[in-house]
Formats: sequence, structure tokens, C-alpha cells
Amino acid sequence: MAGLRAFAAAALLSMLFALSPATAQAPPTESIQIGLSTDAISITAGFSGADLTIFGSLENPDPLIARQGRYDVVVVLEGPPRPVVVRRKDRVLGVWINLDSETFENVPVSYSVATTRPLQDIAEPAKYKQLSLGAQNLYMKPADETDSPATIQEFTTALRERKAATGLYSENVGGVQFLSQNLFRATVRLAPNVPVGTHKARAFLFKSGMFVKESSAQLEIRKSGFEQSVFRVAHDYSFLYGVFAISLAMLTGWLGRIIFRKD
Repeated sequence: MAGLRAFAAAALLSMLFALSPATAQAPPTESIQIGLSTDAISITAGFSGADLTIFGSLENPDPLIARQGRYDVVVVLEGPPRPVVVRRKDRVLGVWINLDSETFENVPVSYSVATTRPLQDIAEPAKYKQLSLGAQNLYMKPADETDSPATIQEFTTALRERKAATGLYSENVGGVQFLSQNLFRATVRLAPNVPVGTHKARAFLFKSGMFVKESSAQLEIRKSGFEQSVFRVAHDYSFLYGVFAISLAMLTGWLGRIIFRKD
């Protein structure tokens, strides 16, 4: 009897060991990767805007969820952060003058978004605020946080509207398209006045409305040709550049006076 019980115990342990790898092995977690065809773009003074294509892939996607179309991707191209001053004009004695202003720190100069579907159809608004995803959810940090919340909100709204009006903040619904269950292509817009500097491309993966993973890559936008030389001199030798610009303006005015004067 004792031998039978020992045999049964040994058989039970063998079954547990045989089942343990299957039960302990967790399903692979989805992730996302993006790649840029180039890490630098050169633009000239005649640059009128362009579409930038970003390719990416999903790793370990669930085939069933992919077939049901429950994976969504949001791709963002975010420009370098810089301080921005927003001014409000008021009419005083028939003349429009700047009265109030608000300074914001580390504001992305440009912000282009591409999505598989409208943002409201992908996830809850609270999720975007948590991720600071989307132009309306970017945190605009005021330099003076002692101002009233109403004033800060007013200038924040004006800043976003101004960025959108100049094309620096844009959204391309449907700009992300799946080429297969794993591969996708995103098209983001580069505005004609896109700033030079280091831009950051970010891709956010959502599954059934839940955020899963993020991936990023960097892109350098710079001027080329004569414009690049002038830009470099203006930044490296700002004082001499200022003196030269003033001297050139004075010389141009003097020559114009001589050429077009009436005897």
C-alpha cells in the first residue's frame, strides 16, 4: 500500500512539472517599432511643405485582434521645444496695441499628428491627457504660474489656435494605414514654415482602446545652401551679423535715395 501511495505521489509530481512550463509561460506582449528612411532633411528658402512618410511594425500582434481591426496607431512628429510669448491686442483710443501677454516655456514649435481613426474613436479623452497626446492635450507651462487659471487658459487656447492657423499644429485622420497585420505606414505633414532643429517622431500603439506601447526616433531638419550659411553666421556671430545687417540696410537706403532722387 505504501508503495502504491509513493507511486501515485510521484506520478502527480511528474504531471505538475509537465504542466508548469505551459501554465507559467505568459503570452507575448505587443510592441511597436518605427523607422525613418533618413535621419536628416535639408530644406531651402523655397520650401513649400511636404509629406513625411514613416514606416513601422507591430511585434507579437494577436492575429484575431488584428483581423478585427482593434489595433490603432497614433504617430506624432514633434518639433523642438522653445519659449513662446502670446500677446493680446486691445483697442485703445481707436488704436490696436499690445496690452497683456503670457509666456509659455518649452512649447513644441510644431506638432503633426497622423492616426488610423479619429482620436475620439480610439481611446477615452482621459487617456490622451495622461499621455499628453494630441495638440489639445499638450501641457503649456506658463512662466508665471501665479496668473489666474482663466487668464492662462485664455492664452493657452489662443496659442493653440495660432499654431493651427499657421499649419504648425495639424492632424491627419487616416494618415496611418496598415499594410498588413504587422506593417503600417504613417504620413505626417511638414508645414512650409517648419522649424529647423531636432524633431522627435513618436508612435503610440492602442489595443481595443487601451494604450500598449510607445516607440520613438529622431529627425534633424536643417537649412541647406546659401540659407544654411546665413543661418549659421547669424547664430554663431550674432553681433557681427547684426552690424552687417544694419550697415546693409543703411547702404541700400542711401543708394536708393541717390538713384531715385529728383533733381
